[in-house]
Amino acid sequence: MPATFLIVPEWQGSGSSRAMQLIDGADAIHGDLPQAVTRRVEVPLGAGESLDSGVARVSAIMSVRDSVEIALAAVTAPDARQGDEAPGIVVTIGGDCGVELAPIGAAMGRAARNGGTLAVVWLDAHADLMTPGSPVPGAFSGMVLRTLLGDGPELLVPVIDETLDATRVVLAGVRSVDDDEEEFITRMGIPWVPVDELGDGTALVAALEGTGATEVYLHVDLDVLDPAEIAALSYPEPFGASMATLVANIVAVRQRFPLSGAGITQFAPSSPDAASDDLSAVLRVISALTRTL
Repeated sequence: MPATFLIVPEWQGSGSSRAMQLIDGADAIHGDLPQAVTRRVEVPLGAGESLDSGVARVSAIMSVRDSVEIALAAVTAPDARQGDEAPGIVVTIGGDCGVELAPIGAAMGRAARNGGTLAVVWLDAHADLMTPGSPVPGAFSGMVLRTLLGDGPELLVPVIDETLDATRVVLAGVRSVDDDEEEFITRMGIPWVPVDELGDGTALVAALEGTGATEVYLHVDLDVLDPAEIAALSYPEPFGASMATLVANIVAVRQRFPLSGAGITQFAPSSPDAASDDLSAVLRVISALTRTL
């Protein structure tokens, strides 16, 4: 399917010692994408300020969010396409998970204008449902989904019509949550498909059908994969999905629902050689998201 790629090498939302390597990861992916349909969003060099928000570097994260909103508007405008060509989807390449704020908000808006509703699949080792008051405060990457649901730091919570409904979020492959996050998941009734139930995608599709949504956004944090599949991760967690399972689930979702957009995050190679070693895995994910079925 037609796709545009938005490279967003944000690192400020990460709390990992490998945060700066997210820039190298985004640039490595950029080098292997078709340049005619790929744009890069410039990210501030500085770390930014917390602005008493409880979120480290929040000023930089806000700046990136605003720049991504502008870039999304540009790449989806009618004059950005050739003739009557369909716009396809935008695949946002991070960077940390904070790059998803603007793309998911934009996807919600498009679904609403189409008279439908959006569900978000959170393919990730982590639920990212922490708050500034969570036991490990500061790093926004662990708060992104909670923020999209309207319960995050005030400076980053979306406007009302771009706030996700918890009943239209599906956690998939998540296997590292703290007690507060688990309580939130239970209280909000968020569907959760663990790694051992992902299989061929049947369970994930069924969970999405239960949301009543008409379109889907796929968030793919590469740490949803088992570390044996890819080494260049900021926060590797054992017992993750195989590449074959991840690809099968992406394809199953695409065969059942229109894809409204996608994001790939947390590619953090330790060196250029390490980036080359793992780039084939990233490109398999991109192919699953964009190839003609």
